[in-house]
Amino acid sequence: MDNYKYLKVFYNDELVGTLAKTPDRLVAFEYDSEWLVTGFSISPFSLPLQKKVYLPKFEPFDGLFGVFNDSLPDGWGRLLVDRLLLKNNINPSEIDNLNRLAVVQQSGMGALTYQPEHKFETQEQGSDFDKLAQECSKILESQNSDNLDELFKLGGSSGGARPKILTKINNEDWIIKFPSSQDPKNIGEQEYKYSIVAKDCGIKMSETKLFPSKICSGYFGIKRFDRRNGKKVHMVSVSGLLETTHRLPNLDYNILMKLTLELTKNYQDIEQLYRLMCFNVFAHNRDDHSKNFSFLYDESVKEWNLSPAYDLTHSSSFNGEHATTINGEGKNPSLNDILAVARNIGIKEKHARDIAFDIKNKCLSLFD
Repeated sequence: MDNYKYLKVFYNDELVGTLAKTPDRLVAFEYDSEWLVTGFSISPFSLPLQKKVYLPKFEPFDGLFGVFNDSLPDGWGRLLVDRLLLKNNINPSEIDNLNRLAVVQQSGMGALTYQPEHKFETQEQGSDFDKLAQECSKILESQNSDNLDELFKLGGSSGGARPKILTKINNEDWIIKFPSSQDPKNIGEQEYKYSIVAKDCGIKMSETKLFPSKICSGYFGIKRFDRRNGKKVHMVSVSGLLETTHRLPNLDYNILMKLTLELTKNYQDIEQLYRLMCFNVFAHNRDDHSKNFSFLYDESVKEWNLSPAYDLTHSSSFNGEHATTINGEGKNPSLNDILAVARNIGIKEKHARDIAFDIKNKCLSLFD
């Protein structure tokens, strides 16, 4: 496999800029001159639209800027990439992040793509969800999978710990998840139920569906919100925007509120985030880390907006606390903590209290 020193960054076939390795293992970035005239900042706080060479810090993304780190597969997707590299007699530990970006190809999260690409010969297979789930289980148990090629093709660009595939259903892009080795067999049904209750709580989510199975209660699927009318939508996570790892509990909803207002200038997004915070508290979703909040760029109106919610399910995090604290409280956030976050960002107390009680009552059905 070639060891690339440079990559071109594209947004829907438009050249955004160039990534280049430096002698001290950083990946520098520079916008293309035409993009500076016609484009937008792909990461407003780290990469404003200016003609200069940007150098990241080595931590926390091994010399990458956060917006590019968002393109890399994490968890399950990284495991698949490493297995495919080994299958092709390549040592994964010798592949740096610049060259991992070249493996992402066209199916990565968000709209950014990278050229030239590292391409691997993969075999086409049928897509039987039960069979794919069983092959995922084999890989997680460190057994050989007969379907590694197909799993890489379908899920090699995905993030998160749970096995998943990126696929088309009725010509629309979907993500379908399978149980991990630590998950209960009904995790798909549980996440689907969470999505239904979240929508009932006024939280925006993409279309969700429970796909049938002969070996469990079903597989959770969600339509991709970073694809719209056949075009890729630029997306960046809070982790990417703030250049902070999602592996440490270092955020608070007060910070998220200020970030959202600064970026979107939109109080509808503030209320959406408030509803999501309330849901995470009352539905016991404590895996609310900085990669589970994202923003989308709407090119038509040149505005950022909070993305639809995703990865909502019953979960714990570090020491059983919320990965993102609620007014400084992670273990047992109270109504007072919730209302303090609302007050700090300017949501009227009666409105905030009404929303909190409504969501608390609706979340009771999740524990029946």
